[in-house]
Amino acid sequence: MTESAGTPAEPDRPADDEPAAGTPGHGADEVPKGEAGAAGAPRDEASATVSATDGQTSGTDGTTDGTAAETANHKRHWLRWTALGTSVVVLAAAGVGWWFYRKLDANITTDSTAAAELESYEKERPASLAHNAQNILLLGSDTRSGEGNSKYGRDDGGSQRSDTTILLHIAADRQSATAMSIPRDLMVTIPSCHKPDGTRTKEQFSQFNWAFEFGGTACTIRTVERFTGIRIDHHMVVDFSGFKDMVNAVHGVEVCLKDPIDDADAHLRLRAGKQLLNGEQALGFVRARKSIGNGSDTERMDRQQQFLGALVKKVQSNGVLLNPIRLYPVLDAATKSLTTDPGLDSLKDLYNLTRSIRNIPTEKVQFLTVPRQPYSADPNRDELIESEAAQLFKRLREDTPVTVVSGGKGKSGDEGKSGESEKASQRPTAGTDEKPDDSAAGGPTPTPTFSGTNAAVGMCE
Repeated sequence: MTESAGTPAEPDRPADDEPAAGTPGHGADEVPKGEAGAAGAPRDEASATVSATDGQTSGTDGTTDGTAAETANHKRHWLRWTALGTSVVVLAAAGVGWWFYRKLDANITTDSTAAAELESYEKERPASLAHNAQNILLLGSDTRSGEGNSKYGRDDGGSQRSDTTILLHIAADRQSATAMSIPRDLMVTIPSCHKPDGTRTKEQFSQFNWAFEFGGTACTIRTVERFTGIRIDHHMVVDFSGFKDMVNAVHGVEVCLKDPIDDADAHLRLRAGKQLLNGEQALGFVRARKSIGNGSDTERMDRQQQFLGALVKKVQSNGVLLNPIRLYPVLDAATKSLTTDPGLDSLKDLYNLTRSIRNIPTEKVQFLTVPRQPYSADPNRDELIESEAAQLFKRLREDTPVTVVSGGKGKSGDEGKSGESEKASQRPTAGTDEKPDDSAAGGPTPTPTFSGTNAAVGMCE
């Protein structure tokens, strides 16, 4: 039947097995082939582009993941080797450090005999009055026994005397140190002491350095404690070789001489002027006596104090105490010829002591000699100036500051003082001639000052 014009024909209902409208296939709604190709192309290209992009993205992610994993593995590998290398270096350094420590520690000789004898005399020893202050007796032995010492004289069976004796007082606050020299010819009372052969000496009035020969370190300490009233906490004994090695370890010490020196006994020949002394020359310089100045032991002690001050100044100014590489030779030299009591017989003990005093200003490292005068019965010996010595000993005993001023002596090589002038030079230089009763009523007691020097002065200033 023919439909009327203008009325659209009703579309046939698709069969169940035919594609639905809008779905590619055959039927009234099917897009013509040409149009389908034209319209479908963008969709297919878009799909292909998306698929291609997805594929590329997938590939890029795979490559990135692989590179990241490889980099992480490389870093972990590098870190493992770095850690291993660091461990080896640390262990090697620790091993070397331990070897050095053991070597230096083994260098030190312990004087247990002196400690045992001093313990047996504990009841007669003075009490320590200042907590944390330290009083250390430094002894320079003139023994000719031992390696390198025989050329300085005959070794008569290993006997020895204290060629140099210094009582070093270190203040409790570690802000100052005072080194008091004790003349070897000072006449003092030496107590009865045990001798190396097992016998005992009698108490006697004799020159100080005989105490070391009679009964060694213990006898010397007891003698010092008896005439000063100061408790000795520790002691150190250094021989000739140790002193020389110390000077060589700091590459010499500079001195200035007014006159040339030619001393066969001290193995010393030096020109006048400024010069750097090595260990051998330094030893001769501090030992020489008759060939320099007036030949007195007083002048020699002054020279020793000046030299030790210059040595301390060089060690501090060159940063030796803060530089392990430079410190080791000094420690090696100091320890291998050192004999100490059990309280200072390890490197740790010496390090702790050095560490506690290394920040003391050089001007506060002071040197002086015990006040004395020529002995009335023999002008070649000395005796204490009792009143002045008592003031000094009291200040050291109680850890009261000691004021040391220049004694007016010139550079090394200047003529020293003797007789009455030498006697006057040993008296405290300010206020000490005034007794408390002589001061104005209600006025303060004058503070005593003592003649000496300090480490800041040096040998050429």
